[in-house]
Amino acid sequence: MRVDACRALLCWYAVDKRALPWRVVTGERSDPYRVWLSEIMLQQTTVAHARPYFETFTRRWPTVEALAAAPDADVMAAWAGLGYYARARNLLACAREVAGRLGGRFPGDEAGLRRLPGIGAYTAAAVAAIAFGQRAVAVEANVERIVARLFAIAEPLPGARTKIHALADSLTPEEGAGDFVQAMMDLGQTICTPRAPDCGRCPLNAQCSAFASGDPGRFPVKASKRAKPHRNGSAYWLERGGEVLLVRRPQRGLLGGMLALPEDAPAPVRWREVGTVDHMFTHFALTMRLLCADAGNEAIDREAIWWPVDRLGEAGLPTLFAKLAVRGTEWSNARHNTSLRIGEWGNERAA
Repeated sequence: MRVDACRALLCWYAVDKRALPWRVVTGERSDPYRVWLSEIMLQQTTVAHARPYFETFTRRWPTVEALAAAPDADVMAAWAGLGYYARARNLLACAREVAGRLGGRFPGDEAGLRRLPGIGAYTAAAVAAIAFGQRAVAVEANVERIVARLFAIAEPLPGARTKIHALADSLTPEEGAGDFVQAMMDLGQTICTPRAPDCGRCPLNAQCSAFASGDPGRFPVKASKRAKPHRNGSAYWLERGGEVLLVRRPQRGLLGGMLALPEDAPAPVRWREVGTVDHMFTHFALTMRLLCADAGNEAIDREAIWWPVDRLGEAGLPTLFAKLAVRGTEWSNARHNTSLRIGEWGNERAA
């Protein structure tokens, strides 16, 4: 099964592989910087979502040295919307280590890559295989799903991961591991999808135990999920002369280093609650209410960041605060264009 599955998969990939901006044409050597950047961006997101970010980053910072020299704020703003912002901080730390200590050259093996900031087992294996042609076993969600179906693994995740990794190892060829890794990704993204897999088009259906069972969609088996805890919070939209007050969040912690609306009332003014926004983080759900006010003549911290309301799209706000900014902008527009009645935008509250 190992030889047949590998050969069938690579033959399919040679014909049907996707054209992606971080891939090279056959016969050319991959750029480790582009491979690494794409793998970091693709964690926890889709190809369609990551592609425009990758294209923006490589236009602005075409080499690891250029990225290493970029101001933190510029990189964090460019990353806004990709989520999991610790990745962006680790991206900069890794780029600066490669550009500095390593003279601009990424390590060519898994062990060396694992020593860099933000590079875990999967990313190290993927970069080693794709960029350097090393035999490496790269197992992420697509590979887990494909292997679980090929072998109809009944043990639920995450407990089955050790077994899945061993079976993925048995499938990985000695040569062409980079193509194999990318072929598995493409198969999982386009055919062996989480729901309604298109088994009729799959190059591995003859070797697939889940397909033979008649119910491939039930693999991989997953343990029942616990409900995410729910939290509540508040954000404040303080406006003055067509600008809104933003703060830079601490480097450590949730959404670290990003510009955002303050979560503590920045001035003792009359606040109007204009609504709420729901947002899902990895480990919890959040409902954030937005309170709006005009700063008037109140003295504000001289280090405050005042950002033009009509240019908020350039601030690189994380998704949660971008949602809140939509509501704040609506309040601002209504306030300037109409006579706002007490209560029109919700309850008036004192700070």
